[in-house]
Amino acid sequence: MRIAVDAMGGDFGPRTTVRGVAQALAANAEYSATLFGPSDALYPFLEALPDSLRDARERMSLVHAEHVVGDDVRPSRVLRAPDTSSMHQCLLALSDGRAQACVSGGHTGALMALARHYIGMSAGLERPAISAAIPSERDGRCYMLDLGANVDSPPRNLAQFARMGAAMASIVDGLACPRVALLNVGVEPGRGERRVRDVDALLRSSPSSGFDYVGFVEGDAIFSGKVDVVVCDGAVGNVVLKSSEGLARMLGQRLHQTFEHSWRTRLVSLLARPALSRFREELDPVRYNGASFLGLAGTVVKSHGGADARGFSFAVRRAALEASQRLPERLSEWLVGE
Repeated sequence: MRIAVDAMGGDFGPRTTVRGVAQALAANAEYSATLFGPSDALYPFLEALPDSLRDARERMSLVHAEHVVGDDVRPSRVLRAPDTSSMHQCLLALSDGRAQACVSGGHTGALMALARHYIGMSAGLERPAISAAIPSERDGRCYMLDLGANVDSPPRNLAQFARMGAAMASIVDGLACPRVALLNVGVEPGRGERRVRDVDALLRSSPSSGFDYVGFVEGDAIFSGKVDVVVCDGAVGNVVLKSSEGLARMLGQRLHQTFEHSWRTRLVSLLARPALSRFREELDPVRYNGASFLGLAGTVVKSHGGADARGFSFAVRRAALEASQRLPERLSEWLVGE
């Protein structure tokens, strides 16, 4: 399983991507990776890897890519730019079969535009959607899409996203009939903006045997465990995701401050340490880093731009998992047979 990595993407570039890739490869001996970026920028971080990651280092190769796609670039411009950037070369490797998946923490719009150009869409789908798993009650998770690939999506695309999300939950989690809902300002019929009501009408007029459409839900239902897939426009989904990440971090910090308040609370903290560690692990946004570009004909995963090395390693692992499960092909087959 070879993963192509845009090593220059994200806020910290190779300082986090190189170590993150090594950590992901150390967790599975069947993974290997090709890192794309300026050689003089990548080699120092590769050589600085500790001895504990030596085996992973042997499964990492570098390919020189002269340029870097900036955070301020317009997607239309990046399509006309020379294909010498790390993001271009990473996706080209996936396109021509030198890799089975691609990971980048770079500019989301540029990544989507280049992925559509080089990889293409699965048959019958018009736009990709960014999807990520969000922790929910009862040790479950809820797939949410779109998380920012598209803004102001028309109803027919949102209806396609509902089917794509259901396919994801069915293939990855083995759910026989995923529960799918639309995010709205209320659950009553007729509530919300016109576009959301039109999507509701489309899903009700063409019922599916592959998933259970439950109608509208409000924001709290994302974490309730009552639904498996929540669909919304990319602008809304991105705000919900970033707000959730911020809330999780704040809860962790407040919990730490509370238990450090006095010697009594510190004693309680020592006694409750196993439970507290499990709580922090379950809510840690880093564990859920790595959002899938559903609808593409190949596996492309977007890492959070601010992810550290550990967070980037989770994005690499997600990409490898989806590629090993043949998610794009199975998603296309699921949609055709649905």
